[in-house]
Amino acid sequence: MTPAPSEASPSSAEARPVDSSERLVLLDALRGFALCGVFISNVMGWFSGRAFLPREQVLSALNTASLADTVAWQGFALLVAGKFITLFSFLFGLGFAVQMGRAEARGASITPLYVRRLGVMLVMGLSHLFLIWYGDILSTYAVLGFGLLLFRGRSDRTLLVSALLFALVGSVIGVVMLKLPQLMADTPEAGAAIVKAANERSSDIKARTLAAYAHGSWLDTTKATFHFFFRDYSPLLLTILLSTFGRFLLGLLAGKRRIFHDVPQHLRLFRRLLGWGLVAGVIGSGSGLVLQQLLVKQVFTPESLPAWVSFAMAPLRQVGELGFAAVYVSGIALLFQRAPWQRGLGLLAPVGRMALTNYLSQSIISVLFFYGFGLGFITKLGPAAGVAYCLSVFSVQVVWSHLWLARFRFGPTEWVWRSLTYGKAQPMRREDAANQRTAPAVNGSRLP
Repeated sequence: MTPAPSEASPSSAEARPVDSSERLVLLDALRGFALCGVFISNVMGWFSGRAFLPREQVLSALNTASLADTVAWQGFALLVAGKFITLFSFLFGLGFAVQMGRAEARGASITPLYVRRLGVMLVMGLSHLFLIWYGDILSTYAVLGFGLLLFRGRSDRTLLVSALLFALVGSVIGVVMLKLPQLMADTPEAGAAIVKAANERSSDIKARTLAAYAHGSWLDTTKATFHFFFRDYSPLLLTILLSTFGRFLLGLLAGKRRIFHDVPQHLRLFRRLLGWGLVAGVIGSGSGLVLQQLLVKQVFTPESLPAWVSFAMAPLRQVGELGFAAVYVSGIALLFQRAPWQRGLGLLAPVGRMALTNYLSQSIISVLFFYGFGLGFITKLGPAAGVAYCLSVFSVQVVWSHLWLARFRFGPTEWVWRSLTYGKAQPMRREDAANQRTAPAVNGSRLP
């Protein structure tokens, strides 16, 4: 078996982007795998327009869906929804740990470079959010990323306890934030009236936003995005910040322990994560799927559910998402120890190396496919067709990523990000990078 390359120590104290020979192929493959699942989640819930439809209409469609759509939706709910963004968040925290390790090897502080990196990421994310698609995660990650600096010197135990508290307790706090007006009402009747008014207001905003996305110009959709984001979407976004940061901390812990740098030395850990993750995933996500089916079959209505159900389901949902994310991480890490699987899964590595470019291109392609100023498929694709669309686009991205990185060091957006972060244009072509590394040195410095 050909071992996955490990992170090499930098040869100089100068900060620079990670070269392809220094990257961990396993992490790039995991990032590419996570990107595919995030894409499916974005399409199934948001690009397709399903999240903007009245709840009764969605439940009715699920109740009368074809076998293919039923299997696709239930498979999505059990195995995909929330799990891949969890994995993506974990990898973000792990990436911070890798950068911190490289900075320590240079004898430098990670803070100046990391702050610039997050600043550029924030600008890119806000541009993506308001000019292309409101479901941006870059700006959220950039803001939360500053919090990782506060935890970089903490013990492993502190990181683990903090991560679990942020993930599990944070999810309950999120429910409290959403239900606070109802909880503060003087009577149950007053609370029900508040909920009804809030739901009607949200439904009205979503209906107008959907109309703009289905029939409007790019300018119309941009205006609708501003209105929808600040009036309806941002409160929901605020409720997931704590749990997302908890996933960052788990990645930071894994990176500090360097378990992905030497997987053979941690096989027992990965096997235990696989087993316990599967148990947690089935319990957490299975309970959510059962509740969803009870609502689809109209055994219960959302209004008739006791208040405690929401508070109980929030941490259960986190357990399910963390559990299946652990299954995916450990399963791929273990499979990577077998040469045939490493070659197969390694096909995803270039997609992971160009994750930013591929993520943004997924948004551009999907906006043009679903929105009215493009092909106008919003609300017209069922779950099975939505999954097929995602896998088709992602397959093209796999091929394109391989072709691009055969000639260039970075994806185009990654090049912009790194150049702005390091304050100078980075060599883009592979031969340019090789020439720069082999240039003769005078007094320890490269010739210009």
